[in-house]
Amino acid sequence: MLNKEPHDQYSNESNNQTPNSKRHRLWGRAIFNLSLVLVGSGMTLAGGYIAGQQQKDASNLVVGSVKAASAAIGESNFVTNVVNKVGPAVVRIDSARTVKASLPDEFNDPFFRRFFGAQGQIPQQKRVERGTGSGFILSADGRILTNAHVIDGADTVKVTLKDGRSFQGKVIGKDELTDVAVVKIQANNLPTVTIGNSDKLQAGESAIAIGNPLGLDNTVTTGVISATGRSSNSIGAQDKRVSYIQTDAAINPGNSGGPLLNSRGEVVGMNTAIIQGAQGLGFAIPIGTAQRISNQLIATGKVQHPYLGIQMQALSQELKENINSDPNSGLNVDSDKGVLVRRVVPNSPAAQAGIRAGDIIQKLNGQPVADASSVQKVVEDSKIGADLRMDVRRNGQNVVVSVRPGAFPTQAQPQ
Repeated sequence: MLNKEPHDQYSNESNNQTPNSKRHRLWGRAIFNLSLVLVGSGMTLAGGYIAGQQQKDASNLVVGSVKAASAAIGESNFVTNVVNKVGPAVVRIDSARTVKASLPDEFNDPFFRRFFGAQGQIPQQKRVERGTGSGFILSADGRILTNAHVIDGADTVKVTLKDGRSFQGKVIGKDELTDVAVVKIQANNLPTVTIGNSDKLQAGESAIAIGNPLGLDNTVTTGVISATGRSSNSIGAQDKRVSYIQTDAAINPGNSGGPLLNSRGEVVGMNTAIIQGAQGLGFAIPIGTAQRISNQLIATGKVQHPYLGIQMQALSQELKENINSDPNSGLNVDSDKGVLVRRVVPNSPAAQAGIRAGDIIQKLNGQPVADASSVQKVVEDSKIGADLRMDVRRNGQNVVVSVRPGAFPTQAQPQ
């Protein structure tokens, strides 16, 4: 199960997902519930006694050389340089919200209600939920980037800088579909981050994460970029529209919203999620995506995403054979390349354009597509209301459909 780190937001929230049934395993993706495990390691140091002045002198010479080498390494340690450069622009975000506590069913019993006055009004029970996340400063006048789930539903947002100063934060806007939010504080001449190019990231590059995991402020972890282009579906985040960066730099609850940096100290991603029970599986929103969304939030306070209204699945030879052998499918799939339309949302742009379940999408605006994430990227890069040419294979025939993406509805629906 993907953990979007509600733990660092509100401890009372939880995500429970049920694995897909075996009967639907070829039409849907299984999502596993995994529990969070934190592992620590220790190191034992052993030393020996060296007798004789000559041996002592030689030992001192060796130790002195090691210390000199260590100092040289320390001076050129790129991680230290990055932390010193970026650390002051990384902030802690504390949020709080008041929620109504549910009362036991027994309080609806007339025997109990008669003790609460003639009107029978039972006093509302309330509690305050608190959470901690991270963020980083985009502009010297106090615009801060963080995750939407860090500040979701918050009544108050407090931003604390590394130098100890605290400010009341105002949420400029949030986009739940990409989990990006912008917070503003009233301050000037603040330290800022440098934005890198997430489109050019390659697996194996160095990765540095800075944040406040589990309330441990200004924590630094290192690793590499494990992969790029991880789709939302592949990591169990079906309600998001992000092509994630995967990293093995340690990310824990509280890291959400903090920066993922390259060896030059440039922000290439925003840490946002982990998979519970796994080790070295952290995910970040590419900074290109986060910056595009944040620019819209700063300008208008909201974001509009193009969408078609279809559920999709990449074709394979096995899937093709299973569909064709199922007498109840009503489909004749003659290709194992492309993206299968599993479902069309009623009254969606796709439905209005005549797209059908069982259609095989082969091209979008002339670009070949091989999986759902490639379709999603083309749609995301399109314009709301502009024609999008779709080449599909339908029951053995080539069909061209013109569809106009609409604005993604408020309620979560398929892509």
